[in-house]
Amino acid sequence: MSPGRRWAGLLGWLALSALAAGMGSYLTSLGMPDWYMGLEQPEWSPPDAVFGPVWTILFILMAVAAWIVWARAGWSKARLALSLYLLQLTLNVGWSAAFFGLRSPALGLIEIILLWLAILATIVAFLRHHRVAPLLLLPYIGWVTFAAALNFAIWELNA
Repeated sequence: MSPGRRWAGLLGWLALSALAAGMGSYLTSLGMPDWYMGLEQPEWSPPDAVFGPVWTILFILMAVAAWIVWARAGWSKARLALSLYLLQLTLNVGWSAAFFGLRSPALGLIEIILLWLAILATIVAFLRHHRVAPLLLLPYIGWVTFAAALNFAIWELNA
């Protein structure tokens, strides 16, 4: 693969992640000012200002991980791994739609469990193609684990 194609691939994976992040951000904004701020939060809930920077870093790491697998194996040899990546990216946006767009912590909880499982499957699939790529997804699954606990707590406090 030529260096130009490799760099174009990186830009493509970053653009795809940015698109997902933008969609998630838009869907989040649908419930932020009036609905989410009115929900009872657990004491350990981080300040709202933390979420944007954390998600930005995570989406960059996710894109780089996918790019590494794509650059190493190509789409044809890493079809399952990259398809799982696309699935978890879709489920990530779906969580924002369920939790904030539909204003449903219960649906968000179901969605984030599916997301967590998809991330785990992606990590395992990435392991077959590269040693570093799955490591880049560990902060992501860690944050989603925390987000799932927060989602559960919000659902429980506001049910």
